[in-house]
Order: sequence, then structure tokens, then C-alpha cells
Amino acid sequence: MKRLLCFTFLLLGTLVFSQENEEDIQAEEIVATVLNAQTNFPLESVHVINLNKVIGTITDQDGKFRITAAVNDTLYLTYLGFKPQKVRVTNDMFRIKDTKIFLTELAYALEEVIVRPYQLTGYLEIDVKNLPVNNAYQYSISGLNKSYEGGSKSPSAVTKVLGAILNPADLLRNLFGKKPQQMRKLRKMKEDENIRDLLASKFDRETLKQLLQLEKMDIEDILNNCSYSRSFIQTANDLQILDAISNCYEEYKVLNRG
Repeated sequence: MKRLLCFTFLLLGTLVFSQENEEDIQAEEIVATVLNAQTNFPLESVHVINLNKVIGTITDQDGKFRITAAVNDTLYLTYLGFKPQKVRVTNDMFRIKDTKIFLTELAYALEEVIVRPYQLTGYLEIDVKNLPVNNAYQYSISGLNKSYEGGSKSPSAVTKVLGAILNPADLLRNLFGKKPQQMRKLRKMKEDENIRDLLASKFDRETLKQLLQLEKMDIEDILNNCSYSRSFIQTANDLQILDAISNCYEEYKVLNRG
């Protein structure tokens, strides 16, 4: 009996030690180099994001980067003029210590663009009247530290804003409710300077789609149901969109508690 107990404690101790070691080696630093697939030249200032850990970094002048990752994490690489690429982390990437990742240049087809200038007369008073005006009005509510875009001015605009705050739409509830893990990444994204710098330079929502695991249509639906105007959704950079979704999500959580 005593031998059985000793064996049991020894086995448990071995399992605990093994689990602790697994936790220690679960996340390590990867060193890799990003190269141009056509020229084999290193690419500087490539943005690299670990989609699982929600951390980012950029390559140096030699194309090298270091980032913390675990096996099966996904790295998302993006660089202006090159096709974005996802790389699954493997055990070999830890053993080799200098994995080479190749990015492919995008082929742009130049098409004829017809520019239709406004008919300006040179007289400021006349030209100002002919220029298009953004009719998106913003409304603020006492007690809240932000304003809301209600779109074009109309009798129902204020009602629309109040409805979005006091009674979130089912679509908004479903999107947030079905993606709790992705939504929790919002805070981590906002805290990482490399990710914020990248999103500030992006306007295509592609990086946001990868980070949040949401489709572009879902992102637009969230902002629509939070009463952001069409002009904001179409012209804001990805960092502004991230902040807007984050604010909307924080309000949803407060309302959902009630």
C-alpha cells in the first residue's frame, strides 16, 4: 500500500512538473527574416502580427523580426505593395532560429481614370456654394463622453441615436455575443503601438478582418447599428474604425448587464 501511494505521488509530481515545463515552453521568441520573393532582398518595416497573442512588431533593415509565439499560432504579415500573408507557427521555426518568409509583390494593372473636376469660377463665395457638403450631423447626450453621428439631419435622427444607445439592435447583440473572444482582443489591440501604427495607415479593413475574425460586412453592420455615418465608415482609417467598434462594444457590455 505504501509503495502504491509513493508511486502515485511520484507520478503526480512528474505530471505537474511536465505541465509546468509545457507552460514554460508554450510561448517562445521566434526569429525570422522577411524577403522579397522576386529578388530575395530583405524587406524593412514589414508589419508582423501574432493574431493569437494580439502583439505586433516590424522588421529591421535586414528584414529580421522577433516575436513571441507558440506552436500553431498564426502570424499575419503585411507590407505596402505586397500580398498579405499568413504563416502558421511550427516547431521547426523555433529550432531553425532564422526562418525565411517570402512576400510576393502585387501586380497592379493601370487603368484609365477620368477625373471630373468641379467647375470653379475663381470667386470664393460662388465656389463654396458649389462644393459638396458633408451632411452628417453629430449629437451628444448629457452624461456620455462621446458624440454620435446620426447621418443626415432629419426629425428621426435623434431618435435613431437614442435607439442605438438605449436599445441595441439584435444584429449588434448577435455579432458581439457570437464573437466574445475576438471582441476581448479589442483592448489588447489598442495597447500595442505596432498594431496601432499599422491600423492608422490602413483603410481597407483587411487587417481588422484578420484580427477580429469578422467579415467587412459585419464591421459595417456594427458601425451602422452604433449610428456612425456612412461617410465615417467609408473614409475612416482602420485605427479609427477599431476605436469606434471598441466604444460601441463597451456600451453594449454596460447595457447587456442591465
